[in-house]
Amino acid sequence: MTQWLHALNLDGNVAPSNMAAAKHIVTRHAKLVFAQRHGGQAVQKGRMQCLASQPSPVWLSPNKQQYFCGRCAAMSKRVGITVYLKMENSQPSGSFKIRGIGYLCQQLASQAKGFVCSSGGNAGMAAAYVTRKMGAPATIIVPSSTPHLFVQRLKDQCATVKIIGKVWDDANAEALRLVKTEGLAYVPPFDHPLIWKGHSSVILEVAASLGPNVKPGAVLTSVGGGGLLCGLVEGLKDAGWMDVPIIAMETVGADCLNASVKAGRIVTLDDITSEAKCLGAKTVCTKAFEYCQSNEIKIISEVVTDQQALHAVETFLDEERVLVEMACGATLAAIYSGVVQRLQEEGRLPPLMGPLLVIVCGGSNIDTEQLSILKQRLQTK
Repeated sequence: MTQWLHALNLDGNVAPSNMAAAKHIVTRHAKLVFAQRHGGQAVQKGRMQCLASQPSPVWLSPNKQQYFCGRCAAMSKRVGITVYLKMENSQPSGSFKIRGIGYLCQQLASQAKGFVCSSGGNAGMAAAYVTRKMGAPATIIVPSSTPHLFVQRLKDQCATVKIIGKVWDDANAEALRLVKTEGLAYVPPFDHPLIWKGHSSVILEVAASLGPNVKPGAVLTSVGGGGLLCGLVEGLKDAGWMDVPIIAMETVGADCLNASVKAGRIVTLDDITSEAKCLGAKTVCTKAFEYCQSNEIKIISEVVTDQQALHAVETFLDEERVLVEMACGATLAAIYSGVVQRLQEEGRLPPLMGPLLVIVCGGSNIDTEQLSILKQRLQTK
């Protein structure tokens, strides 16, 4: 049976890095909440129960309920250890990106006449959602690889959408040009300290939920440009969990971090050939690479194929009744394709003294039609 964790109401903005203040508020205000995105019910999907509530506390909602995690029985059985899922797909914008992007936009709001974000995926959706709520104009630059479904969703958030280039790097160059020519505030999808600070709230919430005597045995996540990875590292440091390793997953053809780790220097990929387009940064951010090199926190970089990521998406849909995109499938493939077990057998991942925390990053760039298209594409490869 699922172990329900505490959901939390915060009175006012608490910086994600301020663990002492957060713990004080947790002690004072924590209560059990069974919440959906639009109110008050426990959500059960397949063998997993999860908590989903209102927007993340790091931007502008007066209701500061957060997104907590639940035990996944099917995954726990597969790997032989307790697995908790952090269901970031339940965020209003469909992914964890609203944390960092929202926090950054909040900090820039007083000096910005408008925002521009380069994103072929969830960062753009987060920026569009947050700026609409703020009443600020936003231009989202996306590469041509972005599905029409996603472009339309951006427009539905009242954002101006421009399609530029083939990959994210091309779109980003146009965004930087608009910063200079039109004076817009730049919202990078992953490479900014305020974004990392916002993303660190993921770990703050887990720490608040698990209590003072429990911590994860490891954190499992996917990596695109490295923003979430940086935020998780910062969150672990803030929580005093420096001994908790991170398993950082990518797909072949979108593996800029893994290529850099192997080379011992930052590597820029020639092209993004993976179908996991939301992992499609050709170059990982410098801070993420530095964290991998520093050994402050053990980061294990692993790569799976697109086929393995797709299999994970389909298995997660079958077992948990939740549809996520390929970028998230890379994370889930670590369980469904036996990566976690292999790492333990090789001695690269020590025996876990706590639950495996899986960041279900989301996102909004998937539906059943897109899933069918992905299956057809990968069958021909």
